[in-house]
Amino acid sequence: MRGPAAQPRWQEDVLGRRFESLELGLCPDDEGPVVATLVRSAAPGRAAAGPGRAPSLTATAAPPNVVLYLHGWADYFLQTELAERLVAGGFHFYALDLRKFGRSLRDWQTPGYAADLAVYDEDLAAALAAVTADVAARTGHSGAPTVHLLAHSLGGLVAALWADRNPGALGTLILNAPWLELQGSSLIRNIAMQLVEPLARADPQRPLLLPGMPGYWDSVSGTAHGEWDLDPRWRPRASFPIRPGWTKAVLAGHAAVQRRLDISAPMLVMLSGRTRIQAEWSEALMEVDAVIDVEETARRALGLGRRAAVYRYPGAIHDVFLSRRGVRGEAYDDLLLWLDPYRTQAGPAGAAASTAPP
Repeated sequence: MRGPAAQPRWQEDVLGRRFESLELGLCPDDEGPVVATLVRSAAPGRAAAGPGRAPSLTATAAPPNVVLYLHGWADYFLQTELAERLVAGGFHFYALDLRKFGRSLRDWQTPGYAADLAVYDEDLAAALAAVTADVAARTGHSGAPTVHLLAHSLGGLVAALWADRNPGALGTLILNAPWLELQGSSLIRNIAMQLVEPLARADPQRPLLLPGMPGYWDSVSGTAHGEWDLDPRWRPRASFPIRPGWTKAVLAGHAAVQRRLDISAPMLVMLSGRTRIQAEWSEALMEVDAVIDVEETARRALGLGRRAAVYRYPGAIHDVFLSRRGVRGEAYDDLLLWLDPYRTQAGPAGAAASTAPP
């Protein structure tokens, strides 16, 4: 007679001893077993009063503050420097590799494929449950932590739609170059939807024959012109194949953003100063967004909810936190300063309180 299945345990992550990962079992789909993967900083964030004030090392009644990072398309968590800055700022840091991406991608799966972006609700629910349990074990705080969701590109679209469906779930939402609209305009998106709809019905997973756009990858990878070590399985130079069913799901998300969302959490949207879309690398791509239309994104961001701030970074690439050192350093500082009023802290009598403006 078999005993109960062993519970998954935290393991040393591929990023080394400073990070650990935990496999989260999800419901199987038509391709078989499915998992998401939660990554945590091995050094938990200490309670902190924020920039310019000394951190408190004593336990408080306030919920701990957690940053949960969500990656973009054909991507995975690798932003170790960002994690270390947030941990030093007093936050517990976690990142989630969604199903069929990065650490969660299995050989039998179609990389990155989803026919509906709402499928990631299960991934986020599993991650938040695991984060709550882990923070409780680390801090002794039995309540739910205050979660600040930090999401990039496609992850930004997923996070915005999720936050709209789950009011009150987040302390704040930070969107790093979120993919809120198809490159160009809603007119181009409407035309694209008409073209992709019959293909999505007939053969949703058949790869579309589209030109490669490796220029941005070359700006990031340390093997080309960037600074970062990229796993070629999880972030290939040619990206993942684009498929009609996935494209339809993304365009539907863009349409929902155009109709305006009603996200209750305060939002920070971080964008490059300029866009330049081109296939092959050039020196100009080291200081522009080569993936999304930042002007259209800035306009869409103001329709996500009533408390949205847009910060622009001249010289930033698509992932602001993978930009050149001076640009990303400014972005780290801005992020910590912006988060400070929204972190939960202990009140004068030790009760949980927030310094967020009313």
